[in-house]
Amino acid sequence: MSGPGRGRLQGKVALVFGAGSSGPGWGNGKAAAVAYAREGARVVCLDLSAEAAEETAGIIGGEGFEALALPVDVTELGSVTAAVAAALARFGRIDVLHNNVGVTVSGGPLELEEAQFQRAMDLNLHSVFRTAKAVLPQMLRQGSGAIVNISSLAAVRWTGYPYFSYYASKAAVNQATVALAMQYAAQGIRANCIMPGMIDTPLIYKQIAAHYASVEDMTEARARAVPMGRMGDAWDVARAAVFLASDEAGFITGVCLPVDGGQSCATAVPR
Repeated sequence: MSGPGRGRLQGKVALVFGAGSSGPGWGNGKAAAVAYAREGARVVCLDLSAEAAEETAGIIGGEGFEALALPVDVTELGSVTAAVAAALARFGRIDVLHNNVGVTVSGGPLELEEAQFQRAMDLNLHSVFRTAKAVLPQMLRQGSGAIVNISSLAAVRWTGYPYFSYYASKAAVNQATVALAMQYAAQGIRANCIMPGMIDTPLIYKQIAAHYASVEDMTEARARAVPMGRMGDAWDVARAAVFLASDEAGFITGVCLPVDGGQSCATAVPR
């Protein structure tokens, strides 16, 4: 687990959509929310599961930091705008918008039902539109803000899984991030995304393990795919998010940053 931070987000307010974890342990959103808090941010933990949001907020509160837990459905604009309004009522500003919601749906065009494809696009891509639509007015009033979207290495590489909708939606998230960065750069708003590679989180045991003969086969195969010889963890993604959200990255916008142990650079894993 990552330790105390250096106050790089002191006085800021961070909204983390997808702040819960899909199972025991540390998911990317949960780790990011706690990492933001440890750097001094007041954190709004947003998740479809109120219980999961409360768990993350409870960890933050237990460490002596301030957090607010709110349930939200990112497929409904009304739910998103209501949650943002509640966050503003509590904290009065929004400095960081962190989008971590996502789902993998197995299958190509022949296997997928249209509803499955639409659901993946709605959760992975359209959620970024809805949260930006709800948060940007406040960031424009402030003349500042940082958006951090969690994309995937699958946005730019075939990662070995038949995830047609995931590849398509995450590629769109990358370019949507660039579009946000360019349109609002002169208004003091930055937007960047992180492309995690093989990360060991609770999600992979629910959504990816079925592609392998056993959990052990999955973890070994995923580690072999990375030049560094191991999977990353949620804290690797969280530390990158903290940097991109902080003033240390004040001249960085429109970047799609791989956090992948070098996997995006390799055409073959060295033996």
